[in-house]
Amino acid sequence: MYFDASNILLIGSILLFVSIIVGKTGYRFGVPTLLLFLLVGMFFGSDGLGIQFHNVEEAQFIGMLALSIILFSGGMDTKIADIRPVLAAGISLSTVGVLLTTLFTGLFIWWLGGFSWTNIQFPLLTSLLLAATMSSTDSASVFAILRSQNINLKHRLRPMLELESGSNDPMAYMLTIVLIDLISFGDKSIGDVFLSFIIQFSVGVIFGYLLGKLAVLILNRLNIDNQALYPIMLLAFVFFTFSFTDLLNGNGYLAVYIAGVMVGNHKVKNRKEINTFMDGLSWLFQIVMFLCLGLLVNPHEMLRIAPMALLIGIFMIVIGRPLSVFLTFLPFGNRFQFKSKLFVSWVGLRGAVPIIFATYPVVAEIEGAKQIFNIVFFITILSLVIQGTTIKKLANYLSLSSPMEKEGNVFGVELPEDVGSELIEMDVTSSMLEKGNTLRDMKLPAGALVMMVKRKDRVLVPNGTLPIIEGDILLIIRESLN
Repeated sequence: MYFDASNILLIGSILLFVSIIVGKTGYRFGVPTLLLFLLVGMFFGSDGLGIQFHNVEEAQFIGMLALSIILFSGGMDTKIADIRPVLAAGISLSTVGVLLTTLFTGLFIWWLGGFSWTNIQFPLLTSLLLAATMSSTDSASVFAILRSQNINLKHRLRPMLELESGSNDPMAYMLTIVLIDLISFGDKSIGDVFLSFIIQFSVGVIFGYLLGKLAVLILNRLNIDNQALYPIMLLAFVFFTFSFTDLLNGNGYLAVYIAGVMVGNHKVKNRKEINTFMDGLSWLFQIVMFLCLGLLVNPHEMLRIAPMALLIGIFMIVIGRPLSVFLTFLPFGNRFQFKSKLFVSWVGLRGAVPIIFATYPVVAEIEGAKQIFNIVFFITILSLVIQGTTIKKLANYLSLSSPMEKEGNVFGVELPEDVGSELIEMDVTSSMLEKGNTLRDMKLPAGALVMMVKRKDRVLVPNGTLPIIEGDILLIIRESLN
């Protein structure tokens, strides 16, 4: 069965529905939902129920759209105040760390190919290309696992990991493109490669910053009667930022991430609606992206490369990634404990990004590209199974977990950012009721007004005579202290 105009909505809706149900069920057992989306695609694909999807260019385009949205959404959730203390370390991991991972893994793949018993023998540049496609930690996987499993970490590890995973895809992308060019044409000098890196990074950073600032300015200055159009306008900015930066030979993925950071760290109108829209859209494209990639692969083809892929995957998890992390952290001395370095080494999750990058050699018709794609796919599954299911356990074992900070309030009420007030919750204790059991008898903060009272499952609108009892939760509005 092939996708066409007559059945794409029917098949697509069934795949989405099954993915969400399976993801919800798997979450209870600690299985990463993104892995399950991938497996659903494989189950419905050519070696499963027979849905035929073999268009690599279309999968690459869907991946580009999805990554733009995921990286922008991840940037919006990245708070500058949180990442500032770990900014240098995070950037080092996303650049030097990716380069070292590519180098170590590529040399290992090339070394393996020298043995007569191996069935994968790549030249050095092709070995480095295979390593480059999977050298970055996957932003979708890291964001999804840390947030869906409510993992909070000590020593600012969480913002550093999110910064690394959100900003290291551009480095892996550039390494992949440069190596494809070297294999295809072979006429690039070291100077050309270095200049290409500088241009892509510089243009990506500059236009990500400028277009992010422009998005904030327009969102706040442009008055639209329909609030639902603000998130859609921001979505247009995301795609424009990526495509315009790419048109200028800059790195579009880096630009959308930085633009997201700019929007997320400035006051904008209709923040709640925008966040809800982007969060839902991010999840939708994650599901669609993993489903497409699952449909694209032919599982029977992975059997032949499984032994080599297993060796490469184990090397990356146990040696390549840890060695890169520990070397990258050397300039920072004792700022990071051994346990922290060990945990960062383990959170080198592979996901949809490496698979998408592995489609570039296929499109470029590099010799051995199909084997590269299958190996990357196999290692992605291996990483999600081994690392994705053990992150929370390892954090607890290394005593790096900390309680999640409470977001929002139990009333589900939020205030617009441009209102100079804030909402706080207050639990009623017996000492607060010593002088009486009404609000007028209680000593509340100056200038505070009680908006609602939550009593078990009931929400009450208070007045001066409403009896307050121990255990009630008060929702108080007061002038912002910031």
